[in-house]
Amino acid sequence: MKVLKILSGGAAHGLVEGLRTSFEAKTGCRIEGTFGAVGAMKARLLAGEPADLMILSRALIDELARDGHVVAESVADVAKVATAVAVRQGDPLPDIADKAGLRTALLAADAIHFPDPAQATAGIHFAKVMRELGIWDEVAGRLRTAPNGATAMRALAASTAGRPIGCTQEAEIRATPGIVLVASLPSGCQLVTTYTAAVTAHAQTPAEATVFIALAAS
Repeated sequence: MKVLKILSGGAAHGLVEGLRTSFEAKTGCRIEGTFGAVGAMKARLLAGEPADLMILSRALIDELARDGHVVAESVADVAKVATAVAVRQGDPLPDIADKAGLRTALLAADAIHFPDPAQATAGIHFAKVMRELGIWDEVAGRLRTAPNGATAMRALAASTAGRPIGCTQEAEIRATPGIVLVASLPSGCQLVTTYTAAVTAHAQTPAEATVFIALAAS
């Protein structure tokens, strides 16, 4: 059986799994997906890891297309995902309707879980938000980072802290048992990321990758 190797941002994991059955039935091709921080996935491709299809933020896919690592004609947007806040299931939901509420909630938390602030889309943005709110230094000792959003949210779910909170892409929050979505980041702090797919320049199953993109885009 042919294999479609996908390197993808973690926020698109649910999209891939949702299409797996129909794609494999349509093509007879099995999906092998690797999911993580978008910067890390890009780095793996550039380091030579075999991949047929990339699903990353639009900005990174555009970079890869410009440099010839993905086929420019194959590029297509497949999802939009908001960055949001989560707490453990059963914990009180903080009021984060505005910047002041978000600031108060973060200052009240004794552990703040979020993905890699160097390579993960949500992590980079959330670190910036905390700096803009003027609380970065105050909460530095409570920050709990993880390689990607899914890992960060699993850590939040397992946290034994008194008042933990987390932030990552909404799709990763919804996919993690034991935590609940509070809300998207408030006005002035929002981030809605467009996830984009493209066939790699050295794909072994380019036709199947094109079929997957068409399914995802629809």
